[in-house]
Amino acid sequence: MVALSSHRTAHEASKRFQFKARGMLGAWLILGTAAGFAHADAQTGFTLLPPPSELYGDLFVAVQTQGVYPDQKTFVDATPKIDPAQIVQAYHQQMGVPGFNLKDFVTQYFIPPADQSVTPPPNQTLREHIDWLWPELTRLTTTANVPQYSSLIPMPKSYVVPGGRFREGYYWDTYFTMLGLQEAGREDLVDNMLDNFAYLIDTIGHIPNGNRTYYVSRSQPPFFSYMVELAAQKEGGRVYQKYLPQLRREYDYWMQGANSVQPGGAVRNVVMLPDKTVLNRYWDERDTPRDESYLEDVNTAKLVTNRPASEVYRDLRAAAESGWDFSSRWFGDNMTLATIRTTSIIPVDLNSLMFHLETTIAIGCGEARNFGCVGEFVGRAAKRAIGINKYLWNHNGYYGDYDWQLGQPRNNPSAAMLYPLFANAAWPDRAHKTAETVQALLLKPGGLATTTYNTTQQWDAPNGWAPLHWIAVQSLRRYGRGDLAQQIGTLFLADVNNVYKTQQKLVEKYIVEGEGTGGGGGGEYPLQDGFGWTNGVTLKLLDLYAPGQ
Repeated sequence: MVALSSHRTAHEASKRFQFKARGMLGAWLILGTAAGFAHADAQTGFTLLPPPSELYGDLFVAVQTQGVYPDQKTFVDATPKIDPAQIVQAYHQQMGVPGFNLKDFVTQYFIPPADQSVTPPPNQTLREHIDWLWPELTRLTTTANVPQYSSLIPMPKSYVVPGGRFREGYYWDTYFTMLGLQEAGREDLVDNMLDNFAYLIDTIGHIPNGNRTYYVSRSQPPFFSYMVELAAQKEGGRVYQKYLPQLRREYDYWMQGANSVQPGGAVRNVVMLPDKTVLNRYWDERDTPRDESYLEDVNTAKLVTNRPASEVYRDLRAAAESGWDFSSRWFGDNMTLATIRTTSIIPVDLNSLMFHLETTIAIGCGEARNFGCVGEFVGRAAKRAIGINKYLWNHNGYYGDYDWQLGQPRNNPSAAMLYPLFANAAWPDRAHKTAETVQALLLKPGGLATTTYNTTQQWDAPNGWAPLHWIAVQSLRRYGRGDLAQQIGTLFLADVNNVYKTQQKLVEKYIVEGEGTGGGGGGEYPLQDGFGWTNGVTLKLLDLYAPGQ
């Protein structure tokens, strides 16, 4: 059965590239190859600085520990007025002087980030409001207008930010934002953001969590191949070849260490199981508290007595790479943040995305008439499909995560179970069983619950998230459950509409179950308005299920 599935998957991937490979263009590269993690780019003159925690040392620790700003992200987004080394020197000279006030010192030497709140015109329909928001959320932050010592990483072209406290572009958010931009006829912004990400891959070596220096040590769910596919749907197969160098380099980033990892071990994002199956996990290069959540991470580590703090920090950071920060998916006891073990878990969503990356590279190689490469990546995708269906199928009737250190599946059903369907890596019978589990466990009055656990974390019940609703809708339609897809999509649309009618805004996440639907909660920060990916998914769902609205 496994071998047959492998053959079917390889055949489907082969048909995809043969069908889409039309035309022949030379390989295209936006910028020259990066020299390393911290470097100056030869064409732009941009130098990637260390994160604020390293630039400011004990000043950073003092500011974050003493809570100078209510939100830990504020300080790391603030702009220093002079060279950071001079600020640190001034701090060391003044900190011991009687009457020294840390908040006054920070005010003297730093400019806090600007408020991003917006006031929309009255009486807009939901669709009108989303169209109005696009320019409000669009930024252009090139080397010409980013302050010299800012943590913001310049990008050459305009892009859309999520909104609220999220003042920069985010990796996986961008795909769902692009969906709406394309639906709104803004292919120019879709192309701009693709070019920006290609630039980041070429200059940094990967797409960071977001374009901030403190995000560079990790990535986020690898949706770049889906972005390329999205553009190709409008612009033709040449897009696959245009971005083939960056697709391959992103793949190399996620597969670092694959040639040296031993059975039963892991290197960076790569895990090799005892039978030599190779899959991926979330991982972060650093094992220190996150700059943007320093105090929260320190406090979490203090609750853990049986592990070194560095391990806890790495697992917290790895969960941030997952985009699900935080969720019962990563907790040893399914309930408590202090039991986090992200790096011990092989996630079903990540490996489904890697399968799509492999099949997309095969398409790009087909466009380039590099058929040896096509065969290689069709083979890699086929092997991954076998691994997904061997290790990431839970016999309770859904796709799920696997704890490679304990050698057992995670019994924690979540909306991530739909990713193998989204990537077309699911076996049909298992796809149908997964749909039944979604309907039985996750379908709620306001749409799709994120998990079955209510932990007070934002990526758990009772919250529902726009990107997961789009994954669900597309997945279920692909495998013949358009009825369930429509039910999920229309319920979530009603939830979004309800909040918009009462509060005139779209928000980051929504409550989908319990006594009443509305804006979601939980996690490290208050509910954020904006909101990039909600706007994109809502526009797609409106056109699918409520085209007259």
